[in-house]
Amino acid sequence: MSEANEQRLRALQAALAAEHAAVYGYGVVGGRIGRERRPDARAAYDAHRARRDALTREVRDLGGTPVVAAAGYELPFPVPDAAAAIRFAAQLEDRVAGVYADLVRASAGAARREAAGALREAAVRAVRWRGESVAFPGLAERADAATASSATPPA
Repeated sequence: MSEANEQRLRALQAALAAEHAAVYGYGVVGGRIGRERRPDARAAYDAHRARRDALTREVRDLGGTPVVAAAGYELPFPVPDAAAAIRFAAQLEDRVAGVYADLVRASAGAARREAAGALREAAVRAVRWRGESVAFPGLAERADAATASSATPPA
């Protein structure tokens, strides 16, 4: 396998791991979110499941064995209510945007456009949850400066 394909495979695996975590995280969000935001949580959950499934196929197409989901994930902070669920959902999207930024760098052509689209979707969802945007979605150092009062997203 070429160095470029190895880099792409690593970036795909990281994106897949982030999507597994996002699917799990939206299970938590859905259980705590207020009724008015449940459709947003469900749409995000479905989007992450679809991306997860597509990434699984891409990893296999490159000859890799897709990383599997963990049985559970440690939450970055307690999520006892709707306000915490909204903050957690925004962090999930920030994390996903970050790994898609890496996948954009490791891709070319149509695959790069697809990764950029996934980054954009995550950034838009983060804005919807947070109510404000960051200058460079997907770049942790920019997002951290904008959300310094927030806890770190799950690993």
